[in-house]
Amino acid sequence: MIIGVGIDVAEIDRFAASLRRTPQMADRLFLEREMLLPSGERRGYASLAARFAAKEAVAKALGAPAGLHWTDAEVYVEESGRPRLRVHGTVAARAEALGVRSWHISLSHDAGVASAVVIAEG
Repeated sequence: MIIGVGIDVAEIDRFAASLRRTPQMADRLFLEREMLLPSGERRGYASLAARFAAKEAVAKALGAPAGLHWTDAEVYVEESGRPRLRVHGTVAARAEALGVRSWHISLSHDAGVASAVVIAEG
C-alpha cells in the first residue's frame, strides 16, 4: 500500500549559488558521505541538488510535518547505481508512525533542473 508520494525539483544554478554563498549549509543538509563520490571526490552541484530534491520529496511523502531534520534522510547509491534512501531519527520516527516499510526513489537532473520522486510504501 502506498502511504505517500513526494516530488520536488531544484534549479541547479540557484542551489549551487546558495551553497557557494553559505558553505556551512551543506553540512546542515547532507551527511558527509552523501557529499562524496566513491572515489572520495566531492559530488557536483547537480548531484547534490537532486539529493536535496529527494529530501524535500521525502518530507512531502510523509505529510510535510514540522521537525524533520535534513540529515535524517540519507540518499545513497547501490553498487549497481540505483539510488536508495536510508532514514534515521526524526524521519524514521515519522515513517514508523505512518507504517512505512520501504522506500522507492528516483533522481534526475537535466537542462538545469534536478528532480526527485519518492514513494513511501507500507
